[in-house]
Amino acid sequence: MKLNLSFFFFLFLGIFSAAAQTVENPPPNFIRTVIFTGSNEYSGVPVIKLGEPLLLTFDDLVGDEANYYYTIEHFNYDWTPSELLKNEYLEGFDNVRITNYENSFNTLQLYSHYELRIPNDNTRSLKVSGNYLIKIFNDNKELVFSRKFIVYEPLTRVQVAVRKSSEVRNIQTKHVVNFEVDSPEFIIRNPEQSTWAVILQNNNLKTAIYNIRPQYHIGTSLIYKYNDLTSFWAGNEFLSFDSKDLRAATVKIQYIDLQDLYHHYLFPDAIRAFEPYTYNPDINGKFLVRKFQALEDDIEAGYVWTHFALAAPEPFEGGEVHLYGEFNNFVLDESTKLEYNPNSGAYETARLFKQGYYDYKYVFLRKDGILDEGFISGNFVSTENDYTVLIYYLPPGGRFTRVIGMGSATSLNISN
Repeated sequence: MKLNLSFFFFLFLGIFSAAAQTVENPPPNFIRTVIFTGSNEYSGVPVIKLGEPLLLTFDDLVGDEANYYYTIEHFNYDWTPSELLKNEYLEGFDNVRITNYENSFNTLQLYSHYELRIPNDNTRSLKVSGNYLIKIFNDNKELVFSRKFIVYEPLTRVQVAVRKSSEVRNIQTKHVVNFEVDSPEFIIRNPEQSTWAVILQNNNLKTAIYNIRPQYHIGTSLIYKYNDLTSFWAGNEFLSFDSKDLRAATVKIQYIDLQDLYHHYLFPDAIRAFEPYTYNPDINGKFLVRKFQALEDDIEAGYVWTHFALAAPEPFEGGEVHLYGEFNNFVLDESTKLEYNPNSGAYETARLFKQGYYDYKYVFLRKDGILDEGFISGNFVSTENDYTVLIYYLPPGGRFTRVIGMGSATSLNISN
């Protein structure tokens, strides 16, 4: 009887662990412009090499110099908590206050700007590769928000290629990512069961493809040449606006109004799904804070209400229209939802942004919860997207999954 009880206990524990995958907690409305980067200057989920630095910045619009604390947690490949103790993956300690902050200067919207750099005097380094989550708490030990990041070791060479779909019906609308993993010096044992690959499109974890096993291996190389399994809808180039000058209209900003804060009204956008593809250089959904003639963009850039309009002859049935981009970590919520205005014949909304250059697009969230990125913008194989491939490995007897390689490619170099 004891053996049976033990069996069911561990079975339950395994089922619970499999279900307990962590998710990011979005920040409240008064926390804005969360930027989490590695060596890349743009935002997005940081994918850094073991030993490289991290930078997390955010603004508190209350502006009262509140105290914030951070912790760092390590996770398995499937974002379930790993078995490692804190001192096994972290040199130094966390759960300390963020001491680097400044108040805004000469802005209509007051805010406190916070910066956290890792490594620092307290958190000296991360010891192992893998999935990580950083959590930000307030004085009451309440979770304010959290963000994921990934640390890899360059133990393998990952060669990535983007090609068109081999299916005729998808040849003009999808990108297929093929790749090879070469490890002449690092021995991968039992690769069909011990390795997993993850593919990110434009550094967005929310649309990543998981659980990709090697098709076969030749010598020291693992080969991944799937078609459907590793395919993404190509989407369309992001739209953009630039608010670096609060008082000057640009090619995208139709007119400006000053109330409690500045209001920028963008020219109405059109539905692009049924129009021919038009090349429009973008930064793949990311954003960059900047202010015209500022010495310190981080504390001198102001906040502006940006008004969006998507022209539509009638409202769409069966779902909602949302703004989409890295400006809020690709989260769809009430602040990104557009409402249809029958008087103007357009979906409309206004959202508070810090001055800068922003990419965005309109997406359709169906009632069943499925996100359709191409419903409004369309899917075109000529679209330029960035793809990142991560290779996870669980060695025999290992207690955590390592990330043993990273490779990237762009669809600008697409092949048949």
